[in-house]
This record gives sequence, structure tokens and C-alpha cells, in this order.
Amino acid sequence: MVTASEVAKHNSTESCWVIIHGKAYDVTDFLSQHPGGSKIILKFAGKDATKKFEPIHPPDTLDKYLDKSKCLGTVTIDGPVADVKSSHAPNTAGSKNVSIDTEAENPDEIERLKRVANMPPLSQCYNLFDFEHVAKLTMPSTAWAYYSSGADDEITLRENHRAFHRLWFKPRVLVDVTNVDLSTTMLGTKVAAPFYITATALGKLGNPEGEVVLTRSAAKHDLIQMIPTLASCSFDEILDAAVDPQTQWLQLYVNSNRKITQKIIQHAESRGIKGLFITVDAPQLGRREKDMRSKYEEDAADIQEESDENIDRSQGAARAISSFIDPSLSWKDLAWFRSVTTMPIVLKGVQSSADSLLAVQHGMDGIVLSNHGGRQLEFARSAIEVLVDVMDVLKQHGVQNKIEVYIDGGVRRATDIIKALCLGARGVGIGRPFLYAMSTYGEAGVNRAIQLLKDEFEMNMRLIGCTSVDQLNPSYLDIRSLSSHDGSVPSDSLSETAYQKMALPAFKNKL
Repeated sequence: MVTASEVAKHNSTESCWVIIHGKAYDVTDFLSQHPGGSKIILKFAGKDATKKFEPIHPPDTLDKYLDKSKCLGTVTIDGPVADVKSSHAPNTAGSKNVSIDTEAENPDEIERLKRVANMPPLSQCYNLFDFEHVAKLTMPSTAWAYYSSGADDEITLRENHRAFHRLWFKPRVLVDVTNVDLSTTMLGTKVAAPFYITATALGKLGNPEGEVVLTRSAAKHDLIQMIPTLASCSFDEILDAAVDPQTQWLQLYVNSNRKITQKIIQHAESRGIKGLFITVDAPQLGRREKDMRSKYEEDAADIQEESDENIDRSQGAARAISSFIDPSLSWKDLAWFRSVTTMPIVLKGVQSSADSLLAVQHGMDGIVLSNHGGRQLEFARSAIEVLVDVMDVLKQHGVQNKIEVYIDGGVRRATDIIKALCLGARGVGIGRPFLYAMSTYGEAGVNRAIQLLKDEFEMNMRLIGCTSVDQLNPSYLDIRSLSSHDGSVPSDSLSETAYQKMALPAFKNKL
């Protein structure tokens, strides 16, 4: 047992205590090891860090990285403490949690909560853009900035979706389409539809339950969920929420410490994971300025007295959780991955036909053509455009059946999925739309978003003249405009309305 006033005394680099979920922890020795740097921890030295800790850390983080002796016990409030009040955080230990009321009387937060109270009914969401629009207006600004941000000017972010608009259908008619079968197989698993919930980090930024919401929805709709390395929920928590025989894959950011990587992989295999997706397009994180600006504004408000050079404007939420990623990862490492697992191995983030051939040569089971949702290299081509090149080259070398090809990025309609399948993709990953649905309407929102896609899919399969996904092929598409980046595309009012434009620096209020 420790008192809040005692915790408050330990507020420096020499002695740093924080409160998380009603318990005090001595993190002095951990300051130099924290992936996000010591500054963010020191901001909460002697205070409650639960609100910042919970959305971006799995619940088993403290057990993994801190010795049990560093847990100092449950915190009690010993008399009036001006900056401490009861928390709404879950309390599984039965103790009283405490937290700092950092958002009291914040006008922007008050307005946001009003919008939350007046959200449109779920029945009024007819497409995936509707969820994005509601999320933009109701999510906390930091969470929205992290989920929605792209690299640099976000041209690639928008191009990922716009590229689908340069593909046109050539439907067939007078086909009996009474019965339409949307099912397919992905890495040997039969699924109800050829799309999966792809890995996206920090689910608790949008929903306090985090990624387990997506797990339950994937089970309900017989879809595959790819579990992210940087989930807010622990890996085992997500696995425990699955319904047997639900199929899950693991997305892996490779740690510089290979022992840690091996432990993660082998634990995943022991828990029944059916595919290892190694992210290969992030040796360094891209410059995501919406996320950075959101972080900067928050820090600036808290440390106005610090000199300009001491304010950490640099990265936002993304950088704080990803500094462990190994930038030296290369083709020579793939043999090692084969030596530590029997799971199918897929390279996530391939962006050229040359690398697709190398993936075949190295015995990979699949590739995901992806530019990381437009969050890494600005002006990287869209996955749907790369898909055309990749399939052509694989066919030229007669190896198109030796590897499964997936794409992700910019998919918002079932017609987008159908176009990818026509061009040779086995399946399509969808990420942000399900985060937006989860953040606004919870599990019911994710279920509706998935069902909307399934309904669109069935309708458009009938309209194109196909009754099963294995019938889709390039003859159903006119792709002549796909590589014409300077050509016009039909105006898409939904995406333009849902998209939040980049911001410029805000001037200080005049005195």
C-alpha cells in the first residue's frame, strides 16, 4: 500500500514512480530502456499514467519488462490531492484507481462529447466511408490523428483508393446468377469471403476493448484476423477471445533482438497461428505529420515553460511504440525464419515485381503488395497498380501458382475487392475502415461494416456476371488507364468528405 502523496514526491530522473491502474510502479531504472524515450514517462512522474499507458500498451507489458519488486502496491488517496481524482479505468484488483483530470473544461473535448451524444444511428451507415466520417467527428483528436495519418502530403494515402477508380468493368450478361458463392481459401483456410481484417496497431485508442472486438467480429463472419505486433491487447488475450476453429495470422515487426523475435514466433505457432506475415516495408517509420502535429500540440500545452529545443515534436504515437524494429532486415534473414517455424511465411509490404520473384526464389508462401496504407514512402505506387506488374512477371516465369498474392490499402468498396481478384489477388486486407467502425459503434459497427461489404460483394458479383470468385479474371476489366497517374478519375464525394485535409501551424491566440 502506498499513498498518492508519497508517489507525488518521486517525480524526477533520480526517482521516478508512476501510477497505472491504481498501483504504483518504480520505473526509474526503466527510463533509459523505454522505446518511446524517457520524456513521456517523466511527464507523468509522480502522477497517474493510466490514461496514456492503456491505449498503446498490452496489459501484460509491465509483467514483461518490470521486475515484480518494482510494483510498490495499491495507491490510496490520503487527504485532498488537488490534481488527483477517481478514474474510470477498469479495476480488476478491487482497489480504487486514481488519475489526473487532464481534460477538464477543455472546450474542444466538451464539443466532441456533444457530437458523441448525437451520433447518427448505426442503421444510417450504408458504406465504409460513413464510419470514417463519424469517427473523424467523434474520436479523440490524438487517436484520430494516429489512425488516419499518412506519409508527408498524404498523396499516396489518397492514391491508394483513387487508383481503383481507373479500372472499369466489362460485365457479362444473361448469366444465371441465382446462387453466388463468395467463399475462397487463403493459405489453405476456407473463408466466407476473400477479404481479411489486416493488422492495425493500437486498437484501444479507438475502443477500450481493443483488438478483441475485431476478433469476435471475424469469428462471427468467418473471416481471418491478422494480429498486429503493436496491438493494445496482449497476444494471448486476442487468442483467448477467438472461437475454435477460428483462423488468425500474426503480423510481425522484426525485433533487433532475434531471441525476442524467435520467442514471439514460436509462441504464436504453439497457440495455433496459421500464418506469419513479416512486415518488410518499415525499416524506418514514415513521416506522419497529422500524428506528429497532434502530439506536438499536446506536448506544447503541457510544457510551455520549456525551451523550444526541449519540446519533443518529433514523432507522435507511432514512433513511441516502434523503435525496436530492426532496420538491417534483409533477404539473407529469411532462411533463419524458415528454421524457427513451420508456419506459412508471407512478406507484407512488397512493392515491385522484382521483389515478388525474389520472394518465390526464397521459398515464401505469399506476399502482400502494400505501401503500408500510404504511411511509409510517399509516392509509392498503389497495391492495385503493382498487382498488374507482379502477376505479369510471375506468369512470364511460370511461377504464379507457387505463391499467393494479397493486397491491402485503399479498399473501401466490394468493387475494389473484385477488381483485385480479377487481376490475380488471392484476397484483400482491410484495416482502417474496421477501426473506424469499432471506434464509433463498437462490435455492432464492425459487424455492420463487414455485412455491408458482403452484401455489396454478392450484388456486384451478380452484376458482373459471376457466381464464384474463381471465375474472376482480367477479361472482366479495362485496365488501360491504371498507370496514368495524371489522368482524371471520377469525383468521389464520399472519400473527399471523409478525408481530413492536412493542417498548417496554428498561430497563438492574440492577447
